[in-house]
Amino acid sequence: MNTASTAPPIRLALLDDHELLLDSLSSWIEKHAPDLDLVLRASSWLELVHSDQFPTDLVIMDLQLRETISIGARVRTCRAAGAKVIVLSAVDTAEDRDAALAAGAVAYLSKTQPMTDVLDAALDAMGRGTGGDTAKEPQSEPTWRPKPSIPESARPRLSDGERQALTLYADGRTTSEVAKAMNVQYETAKTYLRRVREKYGKAGRPTSSRADLIRRAAEDGYLT
Repeated sequence: MNTASTAPPIRLALLDDHELLLDSLSSWIEKHAPDLDLVLRASSWLELVHSDQFPTDLVIMDLQLRETISIGARVRTCRAAGAKVIVLSAVDTAEDRDAALAAGAVAYLSKTQPMTDVLDAALDAMGRGTGGDTAKEPQSEPTWRPKPSIPESARPRLSDGERQALTLYADGRTTSEVAKAMNVQYETAKTYLRRVREKYGKAGRPTSSRADLIRRAAEDGYLT
């Protein structure tokens, strides 16, 4: 039985401040994606979050808006409200990709990719894709899946506490917020992060800035 045909449609919101692109994406989804129910189109962040239809099950949003709210803040807000997020970008940079994935985006795609890739990512994010098809060869996995890019031998061995602290810090939290989320003292969280930096330093992989830590966490699969 095809479970996708009996499951309720995925409530979808689109956020893009380019009206032509918003129209094009909307039209394609309405014609070719019966699993998606486009209930909200927004050309600004405030229009999205103030809509009676928000939160939806899934939000597909443009990376670059005229508004100054960061991609990390937008993704975290949607995630906290219960919506999964796919980010579309016209300019693909490692920094933007890391920031979106660190904040909790389930996929990061280039606008140059075909619309079928966006649909596949949406269905996969909602558990209706073919990502679990074991008959596929490993190299045929979707390119939007964030996965470790560093050999196991080059990854520092982190304790559970260090790994959790790294993930929380790379998600954009302060050291104090990391401590609160882990239910530990500030000095304990600070020690975890110091040890993470030391271990990566010994491995010859810099962690002098938050951006470095986000990159290391993404490379080693902690943000998947």
